[in-house]
Amino acid sequence: MLDPKLYTLLEVYKCKSFVGAARKLSITQPAVSHHIKVLEEELNVCIFDRSNGKVVVTREGEEVINCAKKMLGLYNSLRQDLSDSRRLVSHLTVGVTHTAESNPIAEALANYGAQNDHVMIKMITGTINKLYSKLKSYEIDLAIVEGRIPDPEIRYLLTDTDYLVLAVSVHHPFAKRAMVTLEELKKERMILRLPSSGTRNLFAAHLESNNQSINDFNVILELDNIATIKDLIRRDFGVSILPRSVCLGELKKKSIAVLPVENLSMVREINLAYQSDFAQTDILHDLVESYQETLRRYQ
Repeated sequence: MLDPKLYTLLEVYKCKSFVGAARKLSITQPAVSHHIKVLEEELNVCIFDRSNGKVVVTREGEEVINCAKKMLGLYNSLRQDLSDSRRLVSHLTVGVTHTAESNPIAEALANYGAQNDHVMIKMITGTINKLYSKLKSYEIDLAIVEGRIPDPEIRYLLTDTDYLVLAVSVHHPFAKRAMVTLEELKKERMILRLPSSGTRNLFAAHLESNNQSINDFNVILELDNIATIKDLIRRDFGVSILPRSVCLGELKKKSIAVLPVENLSMVREINLAYQSDFAQTDILHDLVESYQETLRRYQ
């Protein structure tokens, strides 16, 4: 069993309050303070700065908390593995970005789970930074991400190659075009992902390489939900830049049209990311194969 002080530490970090942590853990506030004090003395660091009446994590405290998250993740993983071995099943927690949530990956995971009764899959969504954080702390087993980061602890398996396109209503004049220019696009009402999204950043980077800026375009709405963006496109409220993979269902139903933007080759990798010590490597290739089979259904 993990040291109870670590649970207290993580609860204080989550609540940003000693009182809130005490309430969550059903212990007294002095007990919470004692746990943190003992940890700070054992490690000879100051984890929380409480000088201004607020609970603020120090730089050294961030290192302690990240390590505590990893220890808790490993402990929970051990408990799950032991339980799985007794029941002859495997649990797999997969993190996906909001973009990947809208492409065939969810269907591929469902297909894999349906074909493998001994595997139970949990899918969670989050920003790419949060997914990497959860992957490094063993809170998730795998992550479906766009691109790669240079980290010696993370391994990648290429799942697909995707690219960004202009998505328009089938009733839009661009729907029958082979390509659109940036100058033509500037005259359109644009609905874009939030600035924190990988899709938005890739679009912005390619604009900059052409000495352009998103500020030059008529952006009428920004939101994170891709399903809502596609619904607004179908109803001709505007156009958007989206990964082609998230439009496969609409393309098959002919409810949305996509086309490239001149001089913008917005290609990116979709990768399966995992820790270097991930043991079930056979599952990785099976998941990629399931994804490829799912893609073939849309062709």
